[in-house]
Amino acid sequence: MADPQPQFEALAGAARINGAAAEATLSGDELAWRPAGGGGEGKERRLELESEVLGCRVEGRKLRVATYSASGSGGGKGGGGDGNRRRGEVVLEMESDDAAARWADAIRDRLASFGRPKRLLIIVNPYGGKRSGRSIFQNEVLPLIEATGILYTMQETKRRLHAQEIAHSLDLRKYDGIVCVSGDGVLVEVVNGLLQREDWETAIKVPLGIIPAGTGNGMAQSLLHAAGEPFSISNAVFAIIRGHKRALDVTSVVQGKTRFFSVLMLTWGLVADVDIESEKYRWMGSARIDFYVLLRVLNLRRYNGRVLFVPAPGYEEVGEPVERSTSCKQNGVSTGSHEDKANDRNGSTIGYPGPSIQEADLEWRSLNGPFISVWLGNVPFASEDVMAAPKAEFADGYLDAAIIKDCPRWDVMGLMVQLKDGAYVNSPYVEYFKVKAIRIEPGLRVGRNAKGGIIDSDGEVIARADEPEHLMAYGPPIQLTVDQGLATIFSPRSR
Repeated sequence: MADPQPQFEALAGAARINGAAAEATLSGDELAWRPAGGGGEGKERRLELESEVLGCRVEGRKLRVATYSASGSGGGKGGGGDGNRRRGEVVLEMESDDAAARWADAIRDRLASFGRPKRLLIIVNPYGGKRSGRSIFQNEVLPLIEATGILYTMQETKRRLHAQEIAHSLDLRKYDGIVCVSGDGVLVEVVNGLLQREDWETAIKVPLGIIPAGTGNGMAQSLLHAAGEPFSISNAVFAIIRGHKRALDVTSVVQGKTRFFSVLMLTWGLVADVDIESEKYRWMGSARIDFYVLLRVLNLRRYNGRVLFVPAPGYEEVGEPVERSTSCKQNGVSTGSHEDKANDRNGSTIGYPGPSIQEADLEWRSLNGPFISVWLGNVPFASEDVMAAPKAEFADGYLDAAIIKDCPRWDVMGLMVQLKDGAYVNSPYVEYFKVKAIRIEPGLRVGRNAKGGIIDSDGEVIARADEPEHLMAYGPPIQLTVDQGLATIFSPRSR
């Protein structure tokens, strides 16, 4: 049963609002005013504190209310009428200093009752994307955070996996959330750092936030799109300020005794090749992706291999059944049982061991290659303009698999165009289904040039043929198993 909402005393009084005489009221969660003298119907202006107000401050008799409202609503000083949210300010000049302080306290009490965070750790990646993380924090994040009165500590990452180290050693009692001003990779590092702690069960409950400052920004786009909010940095910041949260699935990615945790996606084949190999054309800007897609389609690679999976309800007919004698142990993949836990250098058990699954109780099915692309998504968007998994949900306990089977190269080009809105999953060349667990057995390319490929998770290479320095090896099976709603993420309120 939900906690009862606190009851607040209503306030009413005369004030000059944005310079004009008015009668103001503060009732429930709403600040309203109309011109003094009761002039005219329809001239009352309203601000919903929960969804339109950042915070307030007092300057003598003046009460300054910082707003973040859709254009044309509320009465702030933001202009325009296109419906997009903009920062603004409503200035109430009260009858006395005491009246201004009393109204300010009443507004702050109401804002506090919404469960907004009071203290945040903000991790900024100054190197990701267009190396704009620092300027995004200073120019777009900080003004909104300061307008709310939220206390914060900012820390910049200095190297790869630094955010993971920060999350692993952080005194979590000091914060109500951890916010990443970055691409998706830093968020993934934070999740891994929290799950590697001895107190992981408590640590992973700390709400996480993402403010897009990277190349892909798939998590931020997924969260905003699900709530019907336009993609923007300020909308992502406001979602964190409001303090709404939702559960987030976490995927355990395992090869032998090597394990890490993913929250966005894993790809093998065409998409991974484009994502990683196009880095050498970064000088082209965003056009590098389209250019390299064309290049790869003209020289299309097909990969041998096999995908085994435990289908979600409703997808039991996808693929072919696998004999029960096939087990994770026999295929070189850990089951994620509690006997196979991550160990530190001294051999002591640390961190979350991953979900426990019982092979004998699972009905595995399989698809055989050759494949052009295998894509496993936890959220709908892989980047701002790529909807790779249109039916993905944040905490349904399943990964969405989108597998492009062997098909003519020009059909592949059409599928790549349809990635923008997810329509590609309707193609007869695409198998789209949900899984609880999935195992990839990657093979070599079809043809005389029989080289291996790339496996990419959340924008980072985890396995690449003939490159042993990566986290995992290319060739042995890699298994993904989903933990339903293990993490918590700040989210706009869904419509």
